[in-house]
Amino acid sequence: MIDRESLVGRHAVEITRPDPSHVLTVGNGDFAYTADITGMQTFVAYHDQSAAFAEQRLAVTNATMSNWGWHSMPNPDGFVLDDAMSTYHTARGPVQYPDKFDMASMMSGEPAEEFRAGAWLHTNPQRIDLGRIGLLLRTAPGAEPETCPEALANPRQRLDLWSGTLTSSFEYAGQEVRVTTVADPHHARVAFRIESKLIASGLAGVVLRFPYASDGFFQTSDWASPDRHESVLESAGERTALIRRVLDDTTYAVRTDWSQGILSATGEPHEFVLTGSADTLELVAGFAPDGDPGSGTFASVADTAAAWWRGFWTSGAAVDFAGSTDPRAAELERRVVLSQYLTAVHGSGALPPQESGLVANSWGGKFHLEMHWWHAAHFAAWGRPALLARSMDWYLSILDSARKTARRQSYEGARWPKHVGPDGRESPSDIGALLVWQQPHPLYLLELLHRARPEHQRMELVARFAELVEETARFMASFVEERSGTYHLPAPVMPAQEFYDAKTTEDPTFELAYWWYGLEIAQSWRERLGLERNKHWQHIQDHLAAPHQRDGRYTATATEPYLRRDDHPSLLCALGVVPAGPLVDAATMEATLVDVLDDWQWDTAWGWDFPAMAMTATRVGRPDLAVDALLRDTPRNTYSAVGHNPQFGSLLPLYNPANGGLLAAVSLMAAGWDSADADCPGFPRDSSWHVRHEGFIRWP
Repeated sequence: MIDRESLVGRHAVEITRPDPSHVLTVGNGDFAYTADITGMQTFVAYHDQSAAFAEQRLAVTNATMSNWGWHSMPNPDGFVLDDAMSTYHTARGPVQYPDKFDMASMMSGEPAEEFRAGAWLHTNPQRIDLGRIGLLLRTAPGAEPETCPEALANPRQRLDLWSGTLTSSFEYAGQEVRVTTVADPHHARVAFRIESKLIASGLAGVVLRFPYASDGFFQTSDWASPDRHESVLESAGERTALIRRVLDDTTYAVRTDWSQGILSATGEPHEFVLTGSADTLELVAGFAPDGDPGSGTFASVADTAAAWWRGFWTSGAAVDFAGSTDPRAAELERRVVLSQYLTAVHGSGALPPQESGLVANSWGGKFHLEMHWWHAAHFAAWGRPALLARSMDWYLSILDSARKTARRQSYEGARWPKHVGPDGRESPSDIGALLVWQQPHPLYLLELLHRARPEHQRMELVARFAELVEETARFMASFVEERSGTYHLPAPVMPAQEFYDAKTTEDPTFELAYWWYGLEIAQSWRERLGLERNKHWQHIQDHLAAPHQRDGRYTATATEPYLRRDDHPSLLCALGVVPAGPLVDAATMEATLVDVLDDWQWDTAWGWDFPAMAMTATRVGRPDLAVDALLRDTPRNTYSAVGHNPQFGSLLPLYNPANGGLLAAVSLMAAGWDSADADCPGFPRDSSWHVRHEGFIRWP
């Protein structure tokens, strides 16, 4: 038995100085509150990502976000998806794709006329910042509020992962301030206990600020449009108030319950302050899209959070690298522990997560379905399938929309979008509209859920998702094109390595292998329902084009330029992410892996590429390469003190698919797969790695 409390405890996050890129989040997968060095959202400008991006420095915003908080800007032109369509000429006739979108012109703020519809549809709806709750600090009565975190003396901050409790302390104006922050594991609610003599002296209080929504590409909040939204304070009893929020058609309420003092408007738009007369002030803030968010106390929220996190850490899998002599082992263990916390907070909710979770908006706060596997597949492998299952019902809610997409393109079944909000409406993109590797993802995720569930719960899962599985596979069978007895993935298609010409690209290696495996999962689902295997699907599987090779190695596509050595080395996923199948030869894939590791533009790779390579190395029997790939020393594969994986400076300062991918890779490296003949197949079989693990579900 691994001492899990000790394992988790040795990776508690501790911060002793302000850093605009270091924020800590408490949350539950559907709601999150992100704090700065004070344990609250005190220094908003210091963490402004837009300003930091303009100055070419790294910052992460400190917002409050949820899976239900969405907003759409007014649409006076009445833009609809048809306004962003282009026609592609294919063997099955003309097909329309919503590709009229230009990132460069949209980021400039003035998209060209032909891209205006695509720009609006791409950025709407956007996820909203529900509001900032911070400390109001002054050096003297009537002085300007403190805006500089360097004014704090001796800051110390600790995130206790075992209990989900954030404790922050510092000195200001000669007095100590201590803040404890916790989030409710079941509701959109955050609680604070603030202890300082500054409260009674009037030099410290709590300020609540509310911004307008932002349709900026990577912006979370608009603080410059106070006339475009409403914030109305209503008393709801002694030491209880509601703040009613209206942003165009979006409404929600914030309920505040506090232990002592008075909450009032400051006179500034959308700003309220809570002042007290004693040294301890407790505040609970709850958020809801309609009605009253409900009440809570600091003690009840803290106790419930501690119990939930204790249950999280004591359930499912654990891996311990103590005793390893490889100097990288401690860092890998730190990344593993922090990634478990971060993916639970940001990726275990009712919707597929956005790439930056519930910290800040990336791509308007929408989620990318090709990333869902990277965010959440690990939950099943780590023996926590319920955290993956939460987001799978969303696919059922948009099944009709996915069917309409397929019909519009003259295909059968249901075609899943790439870049999407909660309504399921596809977002225009000259890349995303032509991707297909998200299509088998629901099948793979459901298969992992099936494996991780107790035997008596499996048939309920099979029956519940039977229609979705069938419709997903029907599209896959309809999408292929038969020529001379061989089935191809035809143009237009954009590989996962997103820099090929979709109009001429065919038979990408990863997608071919994934197509075969996705259809195989659908066949297994039919067998579980007592149905025969689909003969047409089987014929496609038996005659699917083999991945293209040159010089004994796989190429990315079967068409020129065959292989680019930048962006995602996704061809490796054909054996690694995807288990062994009839289309891919292990020896050829090993040679391909070695070639990629020897020659690639690593500054263009993404955070999930390194776990993907580790999974390939593990599957082809190269544990020496698996660890090296997973921990490759390159800027896009760094993990900050708080566990974030930055990609593009302040444009994308954290990237949660990397955290989820790391956990998927480590579970495969430790527990292996059904036919693996050795324990820990992804770690070198020498004395440098001492790996203890428990609770994993083997991979297919």
